[in-house]
Amino acid sequence: MANLFALNMTQIPLADWINKFVNWLTQFVGFFNGITNFIGGIINGFQAVFDILPIWLFIILVLGITYWALHDSKHWGLMLFELLGLLLIWNQGYWRDMTQTLTLVLTSSLIIVIIGIPLGIWMAKSSTVNLIVKPILDFMQTMPAFVYLIPAVSLFGIGMVPGVIASVIFSLPPVVRMTALGIQQVPEDLVEAADSFGSTSWQKLMKVELPIAKSTLMSGVNQGMMLALSMVVIASMIGATGLGAQVYFAVGRNNAGSGFAAGFAIVILAIILDRITQAFNKSKSSSK
Repeated sequence: MANLFALNMTQIPLADWINKFVNWLTQFVGFFNGITNFIGGIINGFQAVFDILPIWLFIILVLGITYWALHDSKHWGLMLFELLGLLLIWNQGYWRDMTQTLTLVLTSSLIIVIIGIPLGIWMAKSSTVNLIVKPILDFMQTMPAFVYLIPAVSLFGIGMVPGVIASVIFSLPPVVRMTALGIQQVPEDLVEAADSFGSTSWQKLMKVELPIAKSTLMSGVNQGMMLALSMVVIASMIGATGLGAQVYFAVGRNNAGSGFAAGFAIVILAIILDRITQAFNKSKSSSK
């Protein structure tokens, strides 16, 4: 009976519908070229700065940012790790690959902050928006990251830009969710106090809600940045350069040594970015 039902059941042409939708989107070449040029400009700007900076000055800047962000007895150990880790990346010949990966992560992080924080605030303020956006975020976060590469290549070609697009889609949900959560967790009595003093919605948001939600919001940004960094190897499959490409090439050549060396560089970069963002968040929270 089950076999008979399976034979008579008509298959829904879901794949055909998706292909037709993607093909329809390719008609808007000018729009997607504009996005490509805009994101490409950000990428080129970041990379130009990293290429101009001498390696020793880059390392000093990273150590200086860490020292400024974290003022306790633990910062010397972190700074020592950063110094040794960056010198190891330099020694292994992966410096420019590291800066290209950093460019991809920073560009993706900038975009998810610009999009994610306003969207998260909107979700917290509107139950209708929350009802619509929440399943979309679930879809974005659970869909395998490889799937995003197919439409990204169709609409944006190959290179760093589609890698950034795929990274943004994959890493945006935590920023939106954590921003909405932070705003929703603001104590109701503080909001009522701001209303009683005649604060406008903008004043209430900027002077009460965002400062209180800042710790949760920054945790979302930290998670988004780490997810963007986790995409570097996948993005290398569509032409994104950097440490991910080195790992991808090592896999193709069955070269375990090169793969692990580039992987260590990714781990070092991930730890540095994670600790700096966490330290910055803690220092700003403790200063209040």
